[in-house]
Amino acid sequence: MSQVYNFSAGPAVLPKEVLQQAAEEMLDWHGSGMSVMEMSHRGKEFISIYEAAVRDLRELLAVPANYKILFMQGGGIGQNAIIPMNLVGLKTQPATVDFILTGSWSGKSFKEAKKYCNANLAATAEDSKFTAIPARDSWRLSKDAAYVHICTNETIDGIEFQDAPDVAADTGGAPIVADMSSHILSRAVDVSKYGVIFGGAQKNIGPAGVTVVIVREDLLGHALPICPSAFNWKLVAEADSMYNTPPTYGIYIAGLVFQWLKRNGGVAAMEQRNIEKANLLYGYLDSTEFYINRVDNSCRSRMNVPFYLRDESLNEAFLAGAKERRLLQLKGHKSVGGMRASIYNAMPIEGVTALIDYLKDFEKKHG
Repeated sequence: MSQVYNFSAGPAVLPKEVLQQAAEEMLDWHGSGMSVMEMSHRGKEFISIYEAAVRDLRELLAVPANYKILFMQGGGIGQNAIIPMNLVGLKTQPATVDFILTGSWSGKSFKEAKKYCNANLAATAEDSKFTAIPARDSWRLSKDAAYVHICTNETIDGIEFQDAPDVAADTGGAPIVADMSSHILSRAVDVSKYGVIFGGAQKNIGPAGVTVVIVREDLLGHALPICPSAFNWKLVAEADSMYNTPPTYGIYIAGLVFQWLKRNGGVAAMEQRNIEKANLLYGYLDSTEFYINRVDNSCRSRMNVPFYLRDESLNEAFLAGAKERRLLQLKGHKSVGGMRASIYNAMPIEGVTALIDYLKDFEKKHG
């Protein structure tokens, strides 16, 4: 089969080396005679897989010792409910949570949290049609918020925070909770600036079905009485993510991805590659009037690049031609239309250059 480049936003492309290793180990993991999918989550074989995954992720992100790493289920959307059920108990009820609305996913988090707390819309980029992060001095933060929620990379809208915002002085020290689903492990992150980092694995880590939660230990133990036991972070942490049967195969594939990242220079090396890929793609999009990217230069995502054809009557022809060139999953999210190229860690630079070649050829034919 000729080379395919998969630009899906998630479930997304995985490193070929990881898929090949998983295929080789499918029927017999390390001489155990079992597939990982057949293993007991409490058996020594799987425990060794789990412990390696936790250890490697802690190393890759330099996660401080006073943070727990949890592997859970329910995806990022599940955490939109799990997070307030675990954290609003930090404050006297009814607790307030501040939200910075920068796109579709922070919007979903805001809507879900309303069921469990006083959700305060502290800032929104809706006026800019989610093409920029609201200026920090415009944020209307609460003085006694339980936490401040941000989505550090909006997969649909293509907005990315370059660093954690400073909110402590305005909120009385409220922790920042960050949805990093679509750019975790793509760039260096100072974990100590956040109280909680979470993300579905299906974009930059592994298959759908496993969710990573990195939580500071002092934020454990505040769950509301209505919080299901399986979603109580304190119980999950005490059981080393084995309170209930975890998504074992997803954890295994995530662990292989962590090993792949370490072999390829870790997060620092990956960040440099991602900068190069993003600069190439944005550079071409900015050089022509045939295509449009509407996101402000200061907050363009390195992972998810939305763009539009100026003449949108050409959309179907564009997608058909891309498929012929084996450039897949370029259609934008149904809520915003247009196109979107997700260029995660596992997307090689050759995929980006192949896309740019196609963009040029399509423009020559239809421009």
